[in-house]
Amino acid sequence: MVGLVIVSHSAKIAEGIREFALELTKPDQRILAAGGLGDGALGTDATRISAAIEAADSGDGVVVLVDLGSGVLSAETALEFLDPQQAARTRIADAPLVEGAIAAAVEASVGAPLAEVVQAAEDARELHKR
Repeated sequence: MVGLVIVSHSAKIAEGIREFALELTKPDQRILAAGGLGDGALGTDATRISAAIEAADSGDGVVVLVDLGSGVLSAETALEFLDPQQAARTRIADAPLVEGAIAAAVEASVGAPLAEVVQAAEDARELHKR
């Protein structure tokens, strides 16, 4: 099953989205939060993100969802820390964080392959709220 990593500058935001996504998926779905810095401050940490990717990967790949631009840079750096094979099966989705995470989590929980999970996350950009 494809795993997910939620990256936010806020640990509370990342954990909240993780909690929400887990409510809509199977109990064994791997969704990890990689938010904030080790000391509780706001920010993103490439080492924390790479560790979350490693933990989320069951062999089917990992989709990383990120809140802001500098988080993308941290996620890209995190990929450099990974084994090349693991990095090759990890994708950073160009998606809204909350909507993308929920769509990706639901898609992953039904056993969709990596490309379809990424697509579900990215298609969330088109959701209209009115």
